[in-house]
Amino acid sequence: MKKKHDKTFVTLVSVVIGSLIGLAVGIFALSRYVGARAEVLSETDSGYRAEVRERIAPVGRVAVVGKDNAALVIEATGPKVVAAPVTMLAVMSGEETYKMTCSTCHAAGVGGAPKYGDKKDWAPRLAEGVAKLRQHALLGLQDEGGVMPPKGGRPDLPDQSVENAVDYMLKAAK
Repeated sequence: MKKKHDKTFVTLVSVVIGSLIGLAVGIFALSRYVGARAEVLSETDSGYRAEVRERIAPVGRVAVVGKDNAALVIEATGPKVVAAPVTMLAVMSGEETYKMTCSTCHAAGVGGAPKYGDKKDWAPRLAEGVAKLRQHALLGLQDEGGVMPPKGGRPDLPDQSVENAVDYMLKAAK
């Protein structure tokens, strides 16, 4: 009985090893066939070198204050981008403008924005006067107190809507 098991084992191992050798020879033959058909690019080919330079080029450059940044000339590549014309919205009330645009920052105090209805946050700004606050809302402001993008980042808002929103927020802060 032992000889029968040994013969079965040897046969099975032989089949497995033969199959693996056959598979390896098949893979080798396939790789040789595919490799022979592949286009070989030479490193001396100028087109190939240009493609490599383009692939490994840095994504961006950094300008350093006080250093010579003349080499950082921005090259125009790709299609010319033309800005779409801005369509102005209808004039809205202060509350509508606040809810649609201003509340994004003024509800939570994002970027140093004075919170809606918070008298303490608005006090230093109120001291500057309403005209100055309207100017900051329309033209934007960047100082140690925070950042205010022009028209709250909505260039499509009419000036009157922005001024209405300023008045609306000031009324809640008084």
